[in-house]
Amino acid sequence: MPLVENQSILMSIKNLLNVYESDPAFDTQIGMFINEIFMTLHQLGIGPDEGFSINEASTTWSEFSKDKTLIEAVKTYVYYKARLVFDPPASSVVSDAINSRIAELEWRLVAQNERNWNQNESEGGETLEILCRYQ
Repeated sequence: MPLVENQSILMSIKNLLNVYESDPAFDTQIGMFINEIFMTLHQLGIGPDEGFSINEASTTWSEFSKDKTLIEAVKTYVYYKARLVFDPPASSVVSDAINSRIAELEWRLVAQNERNWNQNESEGGETLEILCRYQ
C-alpha cells in the first residue's frame, strides 16, 4: 500500500482484507472492528487525546495523526487486528505469528509515542499534562 496519509481508512483496510472497495456488504462490520481497534490504540495512548473513530467511508489516516511514521505502523496494526476478527487464519501457527506481530507493534507504537512526547518536552511542551493523562 502506498504511503498516502489521505487514504480512506475503511477502504485501505478493506483492500488489505481482500474485500472489493465497491462492495459495501461488510462496511458496517469492518467499520465496527476498526473503531474497536482505535479504542484499543486510545487506551495505549496512541492517537488524539479525545479518541478517534470512523463514522464514514471518507475518514482518512491523516485525520488520525499527522505523524507519517506512526500512521504507517497504525495501518499495519489495524489490519492485523481486523484480520484476526474478520478473517481468522485456520492455522494456529499463522494466528500465533499474527498475535506476536501485534504485540511487537503495540510495543513499538507506545515507544514511538513516548519518543514524540520527549521531543515535545524538549521543545517546551507540557510534561505535566502528559503525565496526568496516564495516571
